Amino acid sequence: MPAITCIDDLKRLHERRAPRMFFDYCESGSWTEQTFRENTTDFADIRLRQKVAVNMEGRTTKSQMIGQDVAMPVALAPVGMTGMQCADGEIKAARAAEKFGVPFTLSTMSICSIEDVAEATTKPFWFQLYVMRDKDFVAGMIERAKKAKCSALVLTLDLQILGQRHKDLKNDLNAPPRLTLKNLLNLATKPQWCLGMLGTKRRTFRNIVGHAKGVQNLNSLMSWTAEQFDPRLDWDKIRQIKDMWGGKLILKGILDAEDARRAADFGADAIVVSNHGGRQLDGALSSIRMLPEIVRAVGDKTEVHLDSGIRSGQDVLKALALGAKGTYIGRSYIYGLGAMGEKGVTKALEVIHKELDISMALCGERDVNNLRRDNLLIPSGYFDAYH
Repeated sequence: MPAITCIDDLKRLHERRAPRMFFDYCESGSWTEQTFRENTTDFADIRLRQKVAVNMEGRTTKSQMIGQDVAMPVALAPVGMTGMQCADGEIKAARAAEKFGVPFTLSTMSICSIEDVAEATTKPFWFQLYVMRDKDFVAGMIERAKKAKCSALVLTLDLQILGQRHKDLKNDLNAPPRLTLKNLLNLATKPQWCLGMLGTKRRTFRNIVGHAKGVQNLNSLMSWTAEQFDPRLDWDKIRQIKDMWGGKLILKGILDAEDARRAADFGADAIVVSNHGGRQLDGALSSIRMLPEIVRAVGDKTEVHLDSGIRSGQDVLKALALGAKGTYIGRSYIYGLGAMGEKGVTKALEVIHKELDISMALCGERDVNNLRRDNLLIPSGYFDAYH
């Protein structure tokens, strides 16, 4: 086993061990993938300000996200089909997050169900909801999340319609994969993945199959899903969901200051500055470029979190220094999961934590909650280049 020193090491192992269609599902954006690329490259343009002769003993990365104590202000983002990167993937990721002391967010489009994850963990996790046309299904999902004692509902707002991801179409993406000659040849090179899948009963979207009307098998599932994302989602429907849920609510997919003010006035416990990892509106600005404007827009009315593009603890530091109270990693932990299962998710968290801790220290800070814009060196015009 090679030494794992950074997230890219896990990414390389993930690519070797997971079937091509599922690695591509993780490592892709919509259309030209401009926004997908700039989510990471825009972080690289921001530099850190080194400070010396400061006592570095007694450092802490502990913080809170929506009132919940966290070992560092990093949550595992909701990622669809996580259980196809590695058998029982959502369970393994949730366990790793729980042991590390950070939140795990289960996607509506997960392979392991809400009940599967609740049974396998001992602490509350967060649940991410996609709003579907089927009102009974949505109400049922919310009730199931309540029954599982989920401590927050993460409502995704930027997927009313699906952005096109070329790789998924070319790979004929499905869960489980269709047994075509092309897929069989690729699966033959992934024996560890195949053995894991043979050993689990969780191979399709278990939050949906058996819970949505008329969905009992793969064919009915795919036709149901294609028609169900609700293009009519608006603030009135968001209000209805907030009332049904009655608990902590996080609104994910905010990339505009006006939308952020509306979300804050609406009473969200947090908003997530996110462009869906570059998988929806290609050509949108990166999350990190939009963060300061959104922080200014909402003031102290609600917490601002950031998602999309984080691949290191230094990226976390930059987001926190620009005003985010929390961050989310998606691909970074999926690389670990696809590479090494639960141990890989833990390794991804350890890598990011170590990078955050050491970089914070070298910036002259001992407490992650004290990070501020003064810790950064930002190119002239960086946030003013677009109007």
